[in-house]
Amino acid sequence: MQQVLDSPVSNIYGVGEERAKELAGLGIHTIRELLEYFPSRYEDYRVRDLMDVKDGERVTLAGTVYGEPSVRFYGKRKSRISVRMVINRVVVMAVWFNQPYIKKQIAPGKEIIVTGKWDKHKLQITVSEMTEVDSERAQKRGDLVPVYPLGGEITLAFLRKTIERGLQKYGKYLEEILPEEIVARYRLMPRAEAIQTVHFPENMEEGRRARRRIMFEELFLFQLKMQALRRINRQQQKGMAQQIPMEEVRAFVKSLPYPLTNAQKRVVKEILDDMQAPYSMNRLLQGDVGSGKTVVAAIALYASVKAGYQGALMVPTEILAEQHVQSLQGLLEPLGLQVALLSGSLTAKKRREIIAALQMGMIDVVVGTHALIQEDVFFRDLGLVITDEQHRFGVEQRRILRSKGMSPDVLFMTATPIPRTLAITAFGDMDVSTIDEMPAGRKPIETTWAKHEQFHQVLEQMRGELRRGRQAYVICPLIEESEKLDVQNAIDVHVQLQQFFPEYKVGLMHGRLPAKEKDEVMQSFASGETQVLVSTTVVEVGVNVPNATFMAIYDAERFGLAQLHQLRGRVGRGAEQSYCVLIADPKSEVGKERMRIMCETNDGFELSRRDLELRGPGDFFGTKQSGLPEFKVADLLSDYKALEVARQEATELVAQDTFWKEARFAPLRDYLQREGVLEGVIFD
Repeated sequence: MQQVLDSPVSNIYGVGEERAKELAGLGIHTIRELLEYFPSRYEDYRVRDLMDVKDGERVTLAGTVYGEPSVRFYGKRKSRISVRMVINRVVVMAVWFNQPYIKKQIAPGKEIIVTGKWDKHKLQITVSEMTEVDSERAQKRGDLVPVYPLGGEITLAFLRKTIERGLQKYGKYLEEILPEEIVARYRLMPRAEAIQTVHFPENMEEGRRARRRIMFEELFLFQLKMQALRRINRQQQKGMAQQIPMEEVRAFVKSLPYPLTNAQKRVVKEILDDMQAPYSMNRLLQGDVGSGKTVVAAIALYASVKAGYQGALMVPTEILAEQHVQSLQGLLEPLGLQVALLSGSLTAKKRREIIAALQMGMIDVVVGTHALIQEDVFFRDLGLVITDEQHRFGVEQRRILRSKGMSPDVLFMTATPIPRTLAITAFGDMDVSTIDEMPAGRKPIETTWAKHEQFHQVLEQMRGELRRGRQAYVICPLIEESEKLDVQNAIDVHVQLQQFFPEYKVGLMHGRLPAKEKDEVMQSFASGETQVLVSTTVVEVGVNVPNATFMAIYDAERFGLAQLHQLRGRVGRGAEQSYCVLIADPKSEVGKERMRIMCETNDGFELSRRDLELRGPGDFFGTKQSGLPEFKVADLLSDYKALEVARQEATELVAQDTFWKEARFAPLRDYLQREGVLEGVIFD
């Protein structure tokens, strides 16, 4: 049965070689892909009652032509035909533009059905389509006509006809894929009926029921894939069950300069439990800016080293790598652990020394950029791999680092708070730990929104902070002038601020500076020698200068909420009150709403939820490597409850031995096989 559906779409009458190429452009190569190419909406041709229609709606009305039509011409090709219709004793004007031939089709007394835009105030319908009540076309026409995404030379009429032919000939091969008990439990429409109905529903309620079934199936199959991957990985990647001396770890935690929050204690327990388990840890640690992920990472690294292994921390930038090295050296080296930095800017001699020391086990913890995954880097015994800001690394980069050891435990960290619904979807094959509590004593950053003409007042507010001995950031979206974007650039702003603050040192930081120069600029700011730092978004992640209490973000409407929140997180890292001013003149309502939301809340999880509503999941994550699937029917925002249910059902199903053996689950195993999940898996 499955092989029939996987045959070429050209097997359907009317699909020749050229048409098959056009359909391939829509992602339709097989009969299965054609039948599962679902409509995005429906044209509603139900004849409506005049009392129910609203102004500006697209409606279908039936009535009798009353009187002769009148025609007016404007220039050579423009015309307007108008005729009165009687609908339920109400006289309505029907109007056609630039269709003079229509006059011959409308005669007094003729009953017609018209579809078009309704003007309630003029009692007028601007007609786009018309049929006679007793015509063959009117009898054949369905009330709900599917509308599909199109491309190339493919027309709606051709696509509808082809899908109709495909369903007539091959619909009988659509077999049920979901277990009977799930279909019954959630009162889902049978699969073949749902696919037939979603294309050609009798009414809106039927269409909704069909879409509900397909939506749940999409979410369930994705979660099944994630949970099956997770189970298989756990079975195949037998971890090392690290023997962690918990007394020493507890002593280390007590020695920290500040107590852990309850959220930190919870995630530390989750991580250490995983590390001591016989399978390889695959966990995502997410927490808001400043929530204390670095300390959690330090505890995990300390535990792994005390269990006899080495730890590696991979970060996206050299600045962040250096900051992590300083933090970890301060926490771990007094206890006898060796922490080293491996980055692209090291001299060849220094790099060789570190690689040799790693291989001999003389270095306990190494922090680095992509330099960590180069071919000549080897470890004596790698036990724990931590990837910070994991969304910035591709799947392949993370896999290479993991392969440097014998199934080491892996912890991914992100400071981009992700709503739970998205976290369990995008990272469904991982366990998710969340630090949802901020350390005590942190003052919320006061955020305000200013227009460009108020920049002078913003600088005066900044001067007040500088006079108190504080430091400030000014963030710009571009490095140099651009003809395409009318935005203030970092180099111009740097010159402007040097003139405005002659008594202070103003630094300039951007991605095109050589690594050595970047380090010097950053070190100067971190030490307090530079009071104002003009920068592009290179400071977005990880830079820690507790004395910086003021940030101005120029052209703030150019950034998404998540990025604005990351940037704002560079201030408010000390005990003093901090401020962030968004300088923006957004033209769109969405841009204005972003500014308002930023001023309302400091909660990263709330911001990410609002960002998701404004932008949608695809834009929220940005790149395809995020792992977010493109669902045909399901919507992660509105269908989040169904997603939770689907995940629970999938988790329970793959945990049962019967799922991997019984014949009734064969369609689901076939699906996993087609998706490549079961590659190399041998069933008993």
